[in-house]
Amino acid sequence: MENRGRSAGEQLRYIRKQDPEYPEKLSFYDRMPAGLYVKGNLPDPEKKTVAMVGARNCSSYGRTQALQFAEQLAREGVQIISGLAYGIDAYSHQGALKGGGKTFAVLGCGADICYPKENYLIYEEILKTGGGILSEYEPGTPPLGWHFPIRNRVISALADLVLVVEARKKSGSLITVEYALEQGKSIFAVPGRVGDSCSQGCNSLIAQGAGIAWNPEVVLEELFGSWKERSGEAKQSGESFLLRFSEEERAVLRVLQTTELSLERISAESHLELRTAATVLTMLSLEGVVYCPSPGYYCRSEDWPSEEL
Repeated sequence: MENRGRSAGEQLRYIRKQDPEYPEKLSFYDRMPAGLYVKGNLPDPEKKTVAMVGARNCSSYGRTQALQFAEQLAREGVQIISGLAYGIDAYSHQGALKGGGKTFAVLGCGADICYPKENYLIYEEILKTGGGILSEYEPGTPPLGWHFPIRNRVISALADLVLVVEARKKSGSLITVEYALEQGKSIFAVPGRVGDSCSQGCNSLIAQGAGIAWNPEVVLEELFGSWKERSGEAKQSGESFLLRFSEEERAVLRVLQTTELSLERISAESHLELRTAATVLTMLSLEGVVYCPSPGYYCRSEDWPSEEL
């Protein structure tokens, strides 16, 4: 059942609470581990960190949202922390990796064990890209059920903000939220469809006052203030604005001008499937790079650079 992790030649080390390397964020709260076993790196305390949690048996909607939110946040330098479980955890790690960011997994077993074993490729990639695998449990400790709710306090404590992507009414993710509330963290939830059992937990959190994460920019603004102003400062400093886009997004932006084009034409000229092109356009619209002047038609915002892609 267990899969021993020795990827990327990473050595397991133990960091005690009194050691300088022990995360300062954990020292602010009671009931934190006396030490952490770590493979790879700890989160950079100078960078913003978002904990992404949600259902193991997530829907396709939850999967899409976890991937897109994590990818966009990672592109903006936000570290993503989760628990390497099935479902939202795994997709959050994958999205962060796709966005070129660093991601960290806090396990409910020894850090030398990948659980579930199906996520071993993610486990390896986390280490190869400068992230880390963390656990308060000794090497070789099996993934016992009662370990997972307890480890959630570490996930929330290491984060600046907790984002619940998809959760049922009675969900383990809500345990993380309880810890986060005790720790004074910001809580955001991705809204879901009314009547959808997978979204009852998120919708309930929003009804109780959690932030509505209707796009990644909302989370970025909570973390950094005005995200659009920050993007503008980056452009003025000479940083290439376009480097943060994926190849698919760049393909769409190459096609788009300031005149309207139909989705079908954008799909054809960018050589992307219609569904892929629609998804890319939605994400670019959320960023303010593209807008939709009329249903089914898109054009590139005049506010953004017109440099060659």
